Amino acid sequence: METVTSALTSALTDAASVIRRNIERFGDAYVGDTTRDDRYALRPAAGAFAEGQNRGWTTSFVPGMQWLAWDATGDEVFRAQALRHAEDFERRLRSDEDLETHDLGFLYTLAAVVPWRKTGEDRWREVGIAAAERLMTRFLEPAGIVQAWGDLTDPAQRGRTIIDSLMNMPLLTWAGEQTGDPRYADAVRRHTAQLREHILRADDSTFHTFYWDPITGDPLRGGTEQGAFDDSCWARGEAWGIYGFALNYEATGDASLLRAAWRCADYFLSHLPADRIPYWDLVYTDGSDAPRDSSAAAIAVCGLYELALVDPARADEARAAADDLLDALIAHARPSSPEASDALLLHGVYDLPKRVGVDEGTLWGDYFYLEALVRRTTPGWERYW
Repeated sequence: METVTSALTSALTDAASVIRRNIERFGDAYVGDTTRDDRYALRPAAGAFAEGQNRGWTTSFVPGMQWLAWDATGDEVFRAQALRHAEDFERRLRSDEDLETHDLGFLYTLAAVVPWRKTGEDRWREVGIAAAERLMTRFLEPAGIVQAWGDLTDPAQRGRTIIDSLMNMPLLTWAGEQTGDPRYADAVRRHTAQLREHILRADDSTFHTFYWDPITGDPLRGGTEQGAFDDSCWARGEAWGIYGFALNYEATGDASLLRAAWRCADYFLSHLPADRIPYWDLVYTDGSDAPRDSSAAAIAVCGLYELALVDPARADEARAAADDLLDALIAHARPSSPEASDALLLHGVYDLPKRVGVDEGTLWGDYFYLEALVRRTTPGWERYW
């Protein structure tokens, strides 16, 4: 039986080995959102996009993992490949390819802001600010929200946001700090307040998605796209709430967002099964045969580590809970060896209602698992978000 310390060391070593092998195998190309039978394949062709091309909301997790691996090992192989991806994200932005999404925050925080922080090159700062300005085109007055995905002229898309959007706000916060333009901070403040008020339920569970009237700005209804039921609690969404509200508390100083992060954390932790790997929806409990979602746990770990930094009063509690969840992931969701999978973390779920990526590795699960390992093992590590 490995000790906790040796398990962390070997988990990091294994992760770096897998990332290095994936660089050798895929190079500048992009893989799909999830594995199939624990192996990644090139991102499928779609419309005008060729196989392996940079599209969708998850591709930046690839360079994100490479930057983390560089932080952990100092191996220049990881830095060099991450910068090659940054060049492609610059091309994607300038070419206006698949940008109609709030996930520009996920994409360009990791693919522009992080390269700027690591290199100091103005080129990446300019890309990040341009991506933030594009994200601002999705801000809906008078509702005060950043709209989720799709064509904003489509009535079915207008007025909708999802809890994942909390993680896209750091790009706007950073752009506001860089430019001094108050529009960015105002959008973050208004958007996060709306989610705190409407996407977080009275019992501390969360809706996946919520709709506002695009004309009047009135709140309409909550629902789900990826959870079990409209009134259940999608596990990954609750995890986004932990991390996202914590990050936005730090950005805004709004204490109600810190309370919201803890409400999500307490609910998430109290609805875990005995082995600490959440079911894909928190409506399921011990004894269920429902699939687990390790990626939700990985996101929650990072959120809890962030809470430990921003809330001294409950820091020990947050850190202990994060350590416990990360130990469970290493014990129950880590591949048996670096050769056993192209993923760093097994047993994730992308979208169970649509039967996409069920019991597979996922790019975001891999990224946040590695971020959690780096946070725990690297004192003073500076977060990317």
